[in-house]
Amino acid sequence: MNTAQTVARFPIAPTPRQARFRSLFLSDIHLGTKGCQAARLLKFLERHACDELFLVGDIIDGWRLKSQFYWPIEHTRVLKAFLAMAERGTTVTYVTGNHDEFLRRYTDLTVGRLRLVDEAEHVTAQGKRLLVTHGDAYDVVTRYHRWLAFLGDVGYSALLELNRAFNWVRRRYGYGYFSLSAWAKHKVKQAVSYIGDYESAVSWTCRQRGFDGVVCGHIHQAEIRDYDGIRYMNCGDWVESCTALAEDHAGNFEIIRWDDALDAIAMPAETPRHAVSA
Repeated sequence: MNTAQTVARFPIAPTPRQARFRSLFLSDIHLGTKGCQAARLLKFLERHACDELFLVGDIIDGWRLKSQFYWPIEHTRVLKAFLAMAERGTTVTYVTGNHDEFLRRYTDLTVGRLRLVDEAEHVTAQGKRLLVTHGDAYDVVTRYHRWLAFLGDVGYSALLELNRAFNWVRRRYGYGYFSLSAWAKHKVKQAVSYIGDYESAVSWTCRQRGFDGVVCGHIHQAEIRDYDGIRYMNCGDWVESCTALAEDHAGNFEIIRWDDALDAIAMPAETPRHAVSA
């Protein structure tokens, strides 16, 4: 794995309809899968501007594309949106994950203001050093039992199919979105233990390497919390929860949660947020 790298920043002027941040972090978009919430992500990108954008792994799902090709026009538009942000002056850093590991052979590739890396370092407005990594290297299942990881991916995809049918029925009867996967993560003891072990492992490694905090993804669980003085921040995903991690120009971090209702809101300043000072 490459050493963490720092990127220069270039101030970007937002349009009147956009909320502006110093940096935005997105992970686990899974372009190339039916579960990808590309339409919601495009709405989010329309209404948010940043000086620096980090794509924190599993942006393109190479695992799924190998077994079944699926690529609607909205997925192309997401990639074009990222490129357009880079053309307008946003520094875009693509950190590879396990589902887009096919890109790791091109690590350290730089095209204009877009860079492809295995991991990166981000220095906050408050001078804190953050490790930016997808996080699969700290997942025992993904790292040492790849066959089990692939099997889990198949099961997760089946759960997403069930989730779509379940929520179609809920919408017919006037109920909002409900994530079966998120419910299971909070209710199943083994899942809760797995998430806790993962967060602890990432934070421990971060401390050993001298960082003040870490930004990661991988487990599809947005979170901001402290582990013995290390700030752990997970971006979440754009398959179910539709979350992003954002840093304002004072160095405060927040989780932005995007849902169906927010698609109709004119100004993103009304978006519900969970702000935490870094």
